[in-house]
Amino acid sequence: MKLRVAGIVDESIVDGPGIRLVVFTQGCKHNCIGCQNPETHSFKGGELININSIIQMIKSNPLLDGITLSGGEPFEQVRECAILAKKVRELGLNVVTYTGYTFEEILKDENSRELLLYTDILIDGKFDITKKSLMLKFRGSTNQRIIDVRKYLGI
Repeated sequence: MKLRVAGIVDESIVDGPGIRLVVFTQGCKHNCIGCQNPETHSFKGGELININSIIQMIKSNPLLDGITLSGGEPFEQVRECAILAKKVRELGLNVVTYTGYTFEEILKDENSRELLLYTDILIDGKFDITKKSLMLKFRGSTNQRIIDVRKYLGI
């Protein structure tokens, strides 16, 4: 199975707790004004990467605490991202997922629940330039939330 990816950062400390491999998915319908990744909006850009290749990158770095799925919009490739997230969790690592959708919207969508089940921390909500703050940890605007998915869902 392949995932359409805009890019991958091998090690990041700003996209979630600890040291993370960050997968920037390609394709986003939100088109938030002021988005820091506007090149990820097109659904035709990026490149297709085999999910097992990403897993090999993760396995080759023993310093990683987990991965971050960002974008673009991971929930636009929900099946592929869920498969990747499941494999990461099987390695004993955690998953942070960024989304422009709200947690409540995702809970209502049957197709989105699978990725949610393999996500430890969800950063939800569209970036809102009128609420932008450089003082926020892991978020760009004050309307976005950091949600402990496992705690909330009791899993």
